[in-house]
Formats: sequence, C-alpha cells, structure tokens
Amino acid sequence: MVAATLMWSIAGVVTRHLEATRSFELTFWRSGFNALALVVLLSWLRGPRQLAASVRGGGRALWVSGACWAVMFTAFMVALTLTTVANVLVTMAIGPLLTALGARIALGHRLAARTWWAIALAGAGIAWMYGHEVSGGDPRHLLGTAVALAVPVAAAVNWTLLQHLKAQDEPPDMLSAVLVGAVLSAAVALPLAWPLAASPHDIGLLALLGVVQLAIPCLMAVAVARVLSGPEVSLLGLLEVVFGVLWAWLGASEAPGAAVLGGGALVLLALLGNEALGWRSARPGA
Repeated sequence: MVAATLMWSIAGVVTRHLEATRSFELTFWRSGFNALALVVLLSWLRGPRQLAASVRGGGRALWVSGACWAVMFTAFMVALTLTTVANVLVTMAIGPLLTALGARIALGHRLAARTWWAIALAGAGIAWMYGHEVSGGDPRHLLGTAVALAVPVAAAVNWTLLQHLKAQDEPPDMLSAVLVGAVLSAAVALPLAWPLAASPHDIGLLALLGVVQLAIPCLMAVAVARVLSGPEVSLLGLLEVVFGVLWAWLGASEAPGAAVLGGGALVLLALLGNEALGWRSARPGA
C-alpha cells in the first residue's frame, strides 16, 4: 500500500509539466490509457474469459465500486486544473475519517471517542483551508477544492463497500471494478473534451499517468483491501499527501500556502493521533 501511494503521488508534478491540455481532455487520456493497461494486466492475471465473466457477473457491487473509481479518476484531474496540488491532496486527506464514518453508518462499526475528536479536528483543518479561499483567495481555488472533495467521498464509499464484501464467505473479485471505473471516466470525459487537441508530449505524459500512476497502484490497493481494513487502507493512502506535495514543491516549484500547511497539519495530526491511540489501546490484546 505504501508503494501504491508513492505511484499515486506523481500525478500533480507530472500534470504541471503538460503543455496545454484541457481538464476534461486530461481525464479522457489518463482514464483511457488506464483502461487499456487494466485490460492487459487483468487479462494476464485472470485470463480474458474470466475477466469478461467477472464484468458480466459482477452485479450491483461491481458497478457501484466502478462508479466510485470513475468519480475519483475524474474529479481528481479536474481539481488539479483548478487549484494547487497541495489543496487537492490535503482535501483528499479527510478520506480516512469519512471512511470511518461510512463504516459506522453502513456497517454498524462503533467509533471510539478519539475518532470523533479526530473528525472534529480534521474538519477544522479543512474549514481553515476553505475559509482562506472564501475570504480572499481565487474563486477557482475554491471551486477546485470543492471538486477535490468528491474524491475522498467516493473513496470512503468504495472502501466501505470493499470492507463489507470482505466479510462474505466468498467475496467477489473486485479488481475488474477499477477497469469499469476507468471506462466510465473516459466515456464521460470524451464529449466534454472534444475536439481533442493534446500534443504528442502531453499524450506521452498522460500515458505514464494512466499506467504507472493509476492502473498498477489501483490494482495493488484493491488487492491489499482483502487483508487490511477500509480505514487502514485509507489511512495509509495519506502518504500520497506527503509525497505529492513534496514532488510538486521540488519538481514544479509549487510551494504550499500557509493555510494549506496549517489546515493540512491539523488533518494529519488528527489522523495520526487517532491511529496512535488506537494501536496503543489494542496492543495489550494483540
């Protein structure tokens, strides 16, 4: 999962080196290359016939998960064209707490008092960021941060669903849901991106994102979700925030603002504190 977050984190810095591709065209090319890579990888892992059978027989859960992936793929790239990498990633950092809430509401998992305090503190951090954009920031940054919020919401639904399926006697194979999400994302973005105008340089970088930044790490994340709990997967995904802001700072000279650093620090402090207390209380019974 740590390796997956490292691959996810290159999206921001690579996007900043594109020449002139528009937001929905970015989404189309990245999701399209992601879908092609997933067809190759899943055909190699499962075989073409089993891959087709898993899509046809996946049922409602497969399509719900696929829709969640599509929202994440699309909203992330659109948000990157509207605001800074740091704004997008720090907004996504609220994902573990939304996942914990989703598990509480949908699965009946009880939340410890420390988790409720963590939710309140992280909410304050996100409000700090939003308040800065509302009071004196560029309206595009506010819109981009709002679009980015769709990513952790969809992720929380997805990880909660996978956690629910994991408890079944024979959990379904959900790797093909990533492929469904990539196809849906590309299909939605194509009409909004037409006519296509990306340069060969941009297409090459977007192919890199589709294969290395999406296809491979997303399959890894779904695979580890069979072993780790939803909140654990979501928490480890926070490393994308640290890596991504660092790459954008070093590789694109995009230094995060004071509100992003302050709000992000509150979010990360809340999450890390919640997990540290959880591990400490669970250690005697381990």
